[in-house]
Amino acid sequence: MLYFALLSLISVGGISSILPEMQRIVVDVKGWVTPSEFTQLFALSQAAPGPNILFTSLIGWKMAGIGGALLALASFCFPAAVLAYWVGGLWEKFREATWVKLTKRALLPMTVGLALAGGYVLATPVGLDWRYAGIAAASTATIYLTRLNPLWILAAGGVLGALLLG
Repeated sequence: MLYFALLSLISVGGISSILPEMQRIVVDVKGWVTPSEFTQLFALSQAAPGPNILFTSLIGWKMAGIGGALLALASFCFPAAVLAYWVGGLWEKFREATWVKLTKRALLPMTVGLALAGGYVLATPVGLDWRYAGIAAASTATIYLTRLNPLWILAAGGVLGALLLG
């Protein structure tokens, strides 16, 4: 769970921004879950009500039951909360400083890039496959071009994935 504590300190933009590294650790290095299970747990955490940080508790639960879920969630939330409290005070104190404005501008493209990398990891759980890429592209286009509730798009992607890959 030390990995989750360290990842929480760099999760600028939420859990999506650290998905590639989390997937590398949880799937490739530790072997706690398979690539498909990782994607399924993430999808479940997104479909459930509440914050997407619950993803960490699902990984902990998969590893060690309810105790693992609570430990994983605490490991991810506590360090980030302490850092946010400390940085928030500094941010407010120096909000008009040039370095604060530059930092905000620098964090935006970094966060977008990290989120895109997370999307790539989720769209390719077993490597780059045209079917996964097609489902991800169709889902992205549908979200961008329509006002459909993302849960419908998630459900359609699941059905399409089951048909194409099952």
